[in-house]
Order: sequence, then structure tokens, then C-alpha cells
Amino acid sequence: MTNTQLGQILLAILLLLLGANLLGQLFRRLRQPKVVGEILAGILVGPTVLGKIAPGFAAEMFGGDKGDPSAVVLGFLYNLGLLMLMFVSGCAAKHLLGRQNRTATAWILGIGTPLPFLIALFAAPLLPLEDLTGTAGSEQAVVLVFAAATAVTSIPVITKIFYDLGILHTRFASLQLGSAVLEDIALWGVLSVATAIAGAALGATGDELTATIGGHIAVNAAYVIVALTVMPAVLRKLSRAEWNVVARNSPVAWMLIVFLGYVSLAAALDVTLAFAALLAGFGVMGGMKGTEQERFRDPMQSISDVSGHFFVPLYFAIVGYRLDLSKTFDPLMLVGFLVGTSLVVFLSVGLGAKLAGMSRLDIVNLAITQNARGGPGIVMASVAFDAGIINAIFYTTLVLTAVLTSQACGCWLDYVLRKGLPLLSGADLRRRGIEPAPEELSPQRG
Repeated sequence: MTNTQLGQILLAILLLLLGANLLGQLFRRLRQPKVVGEILAGILVGPTVLGKIAPGFAAEMFGGDKGDPSAVVLGFLYNLGLLMLMFVSGCAAKHLLGRQNRTATAWILGIGTPLPFLIALFAAPLLPLEDLTGTAGSEQAVVLVFAAATAVTSIPVITKIFYDLGILHTRFASLQLGSAVLEDIALWGVLSVATAIAGAALGATGDELTATIGGHIAVNAAYVIVALTVMPAVLRKLSRAEWNVVARNSPVAWMLIVFLGYVSLAAALDVTLAFAALLAGFGVMGGMKGTEQERFRDPMQSISDVSGHFFVPLYFAIVGYRLDLSKTFDPLMLVGFLVGTSLVVFLSVGLGAKLAGMSRLDIVNLAITQNARGGPGIVMASVAFDAGIINAIFYTTLVLTAVLTSQACGCWLDYVLRKGLPLLSGADLRRRGIEPAPEELSPQRG
């Protein structure tokens, strides 16, 4: 790589990172999710805007084809940003299933997640799937992605919205995040199956395809079970071992080694890498308690800060860069998917929340928040597009749906708080003879 090529790559990173952080901060000031500004930055320097104004400059900076050094480096940063986003999200999964939330979580998770997934699963074959299918040519995989994209909830985006609004300490936040973590684990498993189907679809017989999918499901299930049940305890013991000088003297390095180990093993086993990164975060922080948790809190915060200010904004900016709205935007598809899937999610989550004993405002708050598809919606779309499951038009539709539903969530919760209304009225707790905490009925922004 020449100095000129290196300089072009660094300039491309500079433009993406600067734009993502500037527009991200602007959108935060406008009470909008930061991720929307980060994606918009990529759209502005991508083929939609800069590519039309100065196509030669854009191609020189960002690479004209997959073999170009700029394209290779940006592709690596895109994937690393995705993995770091999922790793940090997994680390946040340790405080989520509080005792007061278990009944409500069970209802919302038992109905609010599987019902929209099943409705979409049965409705998808009635749609013109050939208009959504990517280069792999597998309509079965498209159906699974369609259903998963309908039911997914964004852990990173709603966590960021809760943080920006100062309500991470509330029962509402822990209830939403608890159900979202369990839901997304299941949906990432579905996406891994879809990826296996797409990978085996080219030239595979029916028996070969069945064997491939069966083996893939078995490997993924084993990976998930071990990662959720065995590895947190193993990692806790390893982090406390006297001989583990890395964990004792450089906790940041230890956590990143665990992250890279999970992802490398997942690659060898053909497990979806983004899902593996999520489980790595859960494994490295999920089993820690007391003083050990305190010891790793600052290192985890350091990783989160670097990821949140460098790798993750770059990832979302490159997501925006990859969108060519002049060629891959279908407004009818966007409106149909956005409105149809949102109605299904609202009805499903509303039914679960109603059965849990929630009030009308509780149901609205939960449904709008559960419909925010943000980061995972974009990640799922990216993984499915890269695997050739979906085409560029449906990829654009999924990304824009994730952005719009996240915006709606941020705006609505901000409105509720400004009106002084409760996020959860506590009606479900009173039915069980539990009086909700006063701060939950009138939450103060942290």
C-alpha cells in the first residue's frame, strides 16, 4: 500500500467519522436517536449524494470495487464495528431480569415476540418474494429474514434512548431490555438458519439441504447453550486465576481476547459472527458479581467508549454509505412493510401487555418501544444482504424501517416524560399486591 493509498483511506475514515459524530450530536440535540444522524452522514458521502455530485472523488476516496484497498479497509471496519456493537450490547445483558418484571416479561416475550414472527412467517409466502430475493435465490431464507425483521427489537438503540432520556434506572427500561435480550437471541438463531439455507441453496439437493440445515441448527444450538450456561462460569474462574496475568494486569486486553476467541470459534463453526459477539459480551460480564464486577466495570466502560465514539459510528455511517436511495428505494415497499409490520407488533405486544395487567398508556409505551428495530434491525439486514438472502431494495427498506421506528420511539418517550406521565403505571404490580415505587410513577430524568 502506497502513502497515497493510505492517505485516501484515512481521509475516507475521517469524513465518515467526523460526519457521523457531528450529525449524531445534532440529532441528539433534536431529541432524535443518534444512530439516525450517523446513517445520514454515510448517505451524504455515499452514492446517493456525493457519488452524484463528484463521482470521481467519491470513487477515489471510498474505492470503486471490492478489490480496492479503500473498499477492503472500510469493509473490515464495517464488520468490526458491527461485532463491537453486538459485544457491548451483550455486556449490558447482565442486569435485566429483575424479580418484579418476570411475570410481565413472560407475557410480553411469550406473545409479543412469537406472534408477530409467526404472522409474518405465514404471510410472507403470499407476497411477491421474487422482488425481495437476493443473489442466493432462496425464498425460504427470505421468508425467515422477513419474519425476524418484523419481530426484532433494538437493544443498542433503545438502551441509548433510555440513557439519553435518563430513564435507564426505571422498571420500564429493565422490563423492555430483559424481554428484548431473550427475544433477539431467538431471532439471531433464526437468522443463522436463514444464512445456512442461503449458503446451501446453490447446487444442493433436497437431502443435502436438509442435512446442512439440520447440522447448522445443531451447531448453533450447542454454541448458544454452552455460551449461555457454561461459559460465564468458566470465564469467571479464568478471570480470577492467579496465573492469568492478562486478566489481572490488563482487563481490557482480557475482555477483547475473549471477544476475539468467541468470534474466531464461531467463524470456524459457521455460527453467525454478530450473534457470537453478543454472546461473548454476555459471557464476559454476565457471570461477574460483587468486587469482580467492580474490577471490570471501568475496563468495560473504556471499551464501550472507544466503540461508541469510533467503531460503532463508523459502522452506521458505512451502512448509510451503502444505501443508494436513487436506485434501491421503493417507497411503496417501505410504506407497506413499515405500516404492516408495525401494526402486527403493536397488536401482539399490546395483547401480551394487556394479559400482564398493564394499563392503556403502559401498553402504548411498551408497544412503541418494542417496535424500535434500530441496530439489530440494521445488523440483520446487513447480514442477510451480505449473505445474498435479500436484494438491495429490500435491504434499503429494512434499514429505513429500523431508522423510522427508532425515531418514533425516541419522540414518543420524550413526549411522555415532558408531559409528566408515567412510563408504567404499576397496574400489573397492584394486581399482585405490590405497590410500585413512587419514582416509577413520576420518573425523573437521570
